[in-house]
Amino acid sequence: MADETATVSRPDARDTSSRVVIFVCTACRNSEVAGDEHGRRSVADVIGDGLRAAGVTDVAVRNVECLAVCKRPATIAITAPDSWTYILGDLDTETDPQGIVDTILAYRRSSNGIVPWAERPAVFRKGVIARVPPHSFVQPDRKSA
Repeated sequence: MADETATVSRPDARDTSSRVVIFVCTACRNSEVAGDEHGRRSVADVIGDGLRAAGVTDVAVRNVECLAVCKRPATIAITAPDSWTYILGDLDTETDPQGIVDTILAYRRSSNGIVPWAERPAVFRKGVIARVPPHSFVQPDRKSA
């Protein structure tokens, strides 16, 4: 069962040593902290178990009360400092749990959060709701030709 700060390495919730952080919406009907009444595992559990199985210990998985994407549950945000953030929805722990983990691993390999289309698992390609620029991003001026 996932706890409030479900993490791969179980650091304190205030720990900032993980470069990549996954925020799991706990308000979504498919991502309850303890799984659901049908015995499905929570998104946080699937992610944590999958990352541990892959030997990954530097990704934090944290619950968040709501990501405000109620029409596309279950929803996660994948973020890292100075990197683009992705909001992903329509995640299903029953149909493609490995796709969810592979999505996070692809993001983790990226230096700036941008994952090339060809390297995105189907869950990633189909589930993107938004890509948010890093805080320091400034759109380059386009010079007229």
